[in-house]
Amino acid sequence: MSGKKRVIVAMSGGVDSSVTAALLKEQGHDVIGVSLQLYERPEKTPSGGKTCCSLTDVMDAARVAKRLGIPFQVVDLRQRFKELVIDDFVSEYQAGRTPNPCARCNERIKFGLLLEMTASFDADLLATGHYARIEQDATNIYRLRKGLDPRKDQTYFLFGMNQQQLARTIFPVGHLEKPEVRQLATRFNLPVAQKQESQEICFIPDNDYVRFLEESGVSPREGEIVDHDGKALGHHDGIHRYTIGQRRGLGIAWKEPLYVTGLDPAKAQVVVGPKEELHRSHLLANQLTWTDTPITGSFRGTCSIRYRQQPVPCRAELCQDGRLRVDFDTPQTGVTPGQAVVFYDGDSVAGGGWIL
Repeated sequence: MSGKKRVIVAMSGGVDSSVTAALLKEQGHDVIGVSLQLYERPEKTPSGGKTCCSLTDVMDAARVAKRLGIPFQVVDLRQRFKELVIDDFVSEYQAGRTPNPCARCNERIKFGLLLEMTASFDADLLATGHYARIEQDATNIYRLRKGLDPRKDQTYFLFGMNQQQLARTIFPVGHLEKPEVRQLATRFNLPVAQKQESQEICFIPDNDYVRFLEESGVSPREGEIVDHDGKALGHHDGIHRYTIGQRRGLGIAWKEPLYVTGLDPAKAQVVVGPKEELHRSHLLANQLTWTDTPITGSFRGTCSIRYRQQPVPCRAELCQDGRLRVDFDTPQTGVTPGQAVVFYDGDSVAGGGWIL
């Protein structure tokens, strides 16, 4: 990034976004810190884990901004967050899918609403503390590349970014490893240098998905737990209590461990089977996004079907109905409707979609 820019930094109150702001300030840019108020809930989870976007986080971000001597604002997006992320989370579970609210938040809130707000701040760019890199190639195409720390790479959550968004976004810590970021936080004398990372979904502080869903209007509908042939093995109190690959809590005594292999909301059935029945040779995806040019035929590369999964070789082909069929070179477990499938060309994100 050449020349002095006015940059909005999305400050979560954590060490990554705080170091992002400090680095940009040190480089001479005109930095404005912004925290998003998304949801109100307790500061600590019952398990002792830390969530993000709490009042304490906002206060931490304000303290960092004061230490750095940069302007700081809080933007209230609670209603929009409910409409775009929480309501989607609830409706996906009702439909028998397991949603990914972090990817939705990045797509619709951070690189949707917040990026659009940069104009109101008369800012050139939006910066976040994501572990990813944006590089412009010789043809002036922006490439979203993996963060250099393989343990922290977050491109899986960012696959929805297009060329216009990539052109207006920077990730200053994407070329660093987490210990280096901690060291920089100490060098900058930031009050969050040793702050623990967020662990839970922000709007479910106790990590009790069932309670949250039922309080949000999901009505438990009893049904059968069946094997792949449809034979009843037990009963359940609602398919929203289950997800693909789940082993615990089935309440079935069997000669071998059983896993949830499918959910059928129309029949209110939870399908279970031995571990080998979790293997899938292919998947279907929709709501496709391509970093550059959409594919018109097929794509050969690698893909990830969950966060922190090492990408696996695959071939993707566009169907006539607009959906994408992805065939794995080697069958995969944990193919979960509602999660994202993200495609890579080397260490660059080619695009992605949502698993049907």
